[in-house]
Amino acid sequence: MSRFVLPERNAPLDPAATAILVIDVQNGIFNPEAEKTRPYFFRTARDMAIPNMQRLVQAGRAGGAEVIYTVIESLTRDGRDRGWDYKQTGFHILPGSHEARVIDEVAPGEDELVLPKTSSSLFNSTIFEYLLRNMGLDTVVVTGFLTDQCIDHTVRDGSDRGLRMVCPVDACTTDSEERHLAALNAFKGYCRQARSEELLAELEHGANRTA
Repeated sequence: MSRFVLPERNAPLDPAATAILVIDVQNGIFNPEAEKTRPYFFRTARDMAIPNMQRLVQAGRAGGAEVIYTVIESLTRDGRDRGWDYKQTGFHILPGSHEARVIDEVAPGEDELVLPKTSSSLFNSTIFEYLLRNMGLDTVVVTGFLTDQCIDHTVRDGSDRGLRMVCPVDACTTDSEERHLAALNAFKGYCRQARSEELLAELEHGANRTA
């Protein structure tokens, strides 16, 4: 019998065992053009999701959690390495491009991981799970874009791989309130859902406990 025991779903975060994951918060997704073409997404990202991501990232760093980023970014210049869905929908962000970089508001720290991905769930096109195991992490706080696409897929995949997934409901967004709420309802069985304030308090308490 395995002696590895995951925390209960609603147990407080332990920063030492937690990754704060920031998904697709990059120049190619959140930019001035999105304000015109995707007004709900742009407004809720600017006014709600990104500020809460900033706070979670800062609290994670202060508390000793790992902060890990993933961005949509092809590994080849013609995008031949992309997954089928990305090819069909035309997601092709050139390697090393401005569009592939994390936005300044939540920019990675000097020694934080940024994983390029070419699938909705980074579990399928990166070594994310391998890295978590190497670093002794069992809990993933999933933030970023979009609630009903990459967030949804990542939460489900992580849960199926035996990780405790946590979704701060106000640190992610999509193209409408209806889509956002429908997605949260659809994947709630795979994760703990909480507001950022609750998780911030837990990260701070965990940091104080180990100080």
